Amino acid sequence: MRDLNALFADYSECHRTAGNKLFHRLGIPLIVLSLLGMLARVTLFRADGFSLDLGIVLLVASAIFYVALDWKLGAAMTAVTAAFYLAGRALPMWLNVALFVLGWIFQFIGHAVYEKNSPAFARNLVHLLIGPLWILKGMGPSARTNPAAH
Repeated sequence: MRDLNALFADYSECHRTAGNKLFHRLGIPLIVLSLLGMLARVTLFRADGFSLDLGIVLLVASAIFYVALDWKLGAAMTAVTAAFYLAGRALPMWLNVALFVLGWIFQFIGHAVYEKNSPAFARNLVHLLIGPLWILKGMGPSARTNPAAH
């Protein structure tokens, strides 16, 4: 797995302007919250009071990815993701869909209006997971430095 600093540096190259950063600060949490809320409704397995849904699968898979990159930041991101899962699951489906669409609109406004470039995930799908971590860590120069130093 690539180094977290390299991933942050690569992601940051597509996110330099204040306007784009603002729209990402708004859009990424909306996307994560609503995606988890929608996926929580897709049950994969249910038996004897135990239920497994796609939201939990995404939460666990992303937690493994984040903790493998940096255990402290990964633990924090997992806690945030778990809270978003619970909140998204509690929202009505129509609101999750609306927030998901709004989150993506914010992303594309940031890139089209302010940054004038393509989203980072267009060249590296891993950036779909790096974006939320970048928001949690803090954007800008600190995101490109050693995560253990902060």
